[in-house]
Amino acid sequence: MFNKLRNRFLLMNMIIISIIMLVAFAAIYTITYRDVRRDIALDLERVSETYRKPDAGDGLPRRGGDNPFPQTGRGKLEPPAERSVSFSLQADADWNLTEIDSRFDMDDEFYAIAVQEAASDPSDNGQFTLDGTRWAYSVQPTVTGYSLVYLDVTARQNILTNLIYTFSAVALVMLVAIYVASRYFANRAIVPVQEAFNKQKRFIADASHELKTPLAVINTNADVLLANSEDTIREQSKWLHHIKSETERMKTLTNDLLYLTEMDDVRERILHVPFDLSEAVESVILTMEAVIFEKNIELDYEIEPGLTVNGSSEQMKQVAMILLDNAVKYTNPGGSIELKLRKTGHHILLSVTNTGEGISAEHLGKIFDRFYRADPSRSRKHGGYGLGLAIAKSIVEQHRGKIYAKSVPNETTTFFVQLG
Repeated sequence: MFNKLRNRFLLMNMIIISIIMLVAFAAIYTITYRDVRRDIALDLERVSETYRKPDAGDGLPRRGGDNPFPQTGRGKLEPPAERSVSFSLQADADWNLTEIDSRFDMDDEFYAIAVQEAASDPSDNGQFTLDGTRWAYSVQPTVTGYSLVYLDVTARQNILTNLIYTFSAVALVMLVAIYVASRYFANRAIVPVQEAFNKQKRFIADASHELKTPLAVINTNADVLLANSEDTIREQSKWLHHIKSETERMKTLTNDLLYLTEMDDVRERILHVPFDLSEAVESVILTMEAVIFEKNIELDYEIEPGLTVNGSSEQMKQVAMILLDNAVKYTNPGGSIELKLRKTGHHILLSVTNTGEGISAEHLGKIFDRFYRADPSRSRKHGGYGLGLAIAKSIVEQHRGKIYAKSVPNETTTFFVQLG
């Protein structure tokens, strides 16, 4: 499943990037093509004007040694265009070659073919390839036929050809690099999804196992009640208490799951108002004192009065309750719990410390994950489902705070809630 997801992500990424590259290269090529065509048209126009000046020729065929260019005022030759290779031809009305203006020694067959190429598509700015050379030409009607001017544009045509080759090479290299990078990031992107899936899968297995026991107890006790239907309710109260106890366990699990779901759905709609955090935490301690006393655990607390924060008083009470309940569960009889609420700098810090086995470093970063339990056997023994700390984390984050833990194995564990 995750391989398919990764491959889909990779394919989508490659398609999107390929389209972007194609559009970018097409835009660059189109702009360059237009610029080259415009430059060719301008050069061909300048060359044509030079060849078609009244004094540019005397109507006689010329070869390499002849001078087709007019004299300037200073007695210098005026070339048709800078760094250009060009020649001019005259043809009659039937496109028969009648006159040649050229500095180059070409055979008559070459010029005849050039005339026929122009005759096949007479225009002001046409092109054809002859003997590996790209020629641009201009055709202008005259009294006796046609005047044709030719300009070598091979170098500029090669610019476009080389541009295509360059784009192809760059695209190939980029696609390879993008494939490698996309595969790397796709694998990294899949990791949290896979971890979340594995956590939920593990929780479903754990929850199913947890639910099997109370359901089995309820079913067994119900069978006992049915087998002794003549007995009074008072005589059967033991079995009824067992059923109620297991029902409460299942209720706790389902309530926690529903609460987490609701927290995600109404995260933006929670009303935050100022409240006295000191009074809220103290009220939780008063509620828990009896439980702590029964377990023979020493409780010390230090609460700075008058500490106010914005948020939900009931939710922050629940955080304090979760942390205290967690400390009670994992503190051995005769141990101690210490709670402190004080202001440090611009923040308010709540800390709950308990003695006991502690939490190993490998589990500290995961204990706030949903469904995670550092010691599943101990958590099951204490009735935990691995949801309490996840609920606490969700509440604290809604209050724009952070929650974290520090532990020294076999000594102490401290949970911190920082609000500010």
